[in-house]
Amino acid sequence: MSNDDQVEHSKANSQARVLVVDDEAVNRELISDILACAGYDVVTAKDGLDALNQLAEPLPDVIISDLRMPRMSGFEFLEVVRRKYPEVPLIAISGEFEGNEVPSGVTADAYLPKGSFTFEQLRTKITDLLSAPSEQSGPATNRF
Repeated sequence: MSNDDQVEHSKANSQARVLVVDDEAVNRELISDILACAGYDVVTAKDGLDALNQLAEPLPDVIISDLRMPRMSGFEFLEVVRRKYPEVPLIAISGEFEGNEVPSGVTADAYLPKGSFTFEQLRTKITDLLSAPSEQSGPATNRF
């Protein structure tokens, strides 16, 4: 990557607002800290209900959500977000599914298996979603 590419990449990160939703504080804080160090503007929530209460202008550019959480699961949260804000890319994370494809029935544009993805894989998913042409996603569609 050239210096010009690194500057452009850094500028894109600093302009991207990411909402991280996870009931496990360690996971939430780790992802948040790593993304913040990479230049992202990060907001966190402890579950889907907390995240819904935080959705306001400006909307996040990307949402990363665990699927299994108390009060409002990630499944429910992502479905609500997709209906209300179809333009916001969604990344689901969970330890319950194998592989890197979005599991059937999960409303997300990308998926990462919890505990076994690298920051580089997460950054790549975010970059890909932010650079993808804006689409009006339907329920449970996958842009990849």
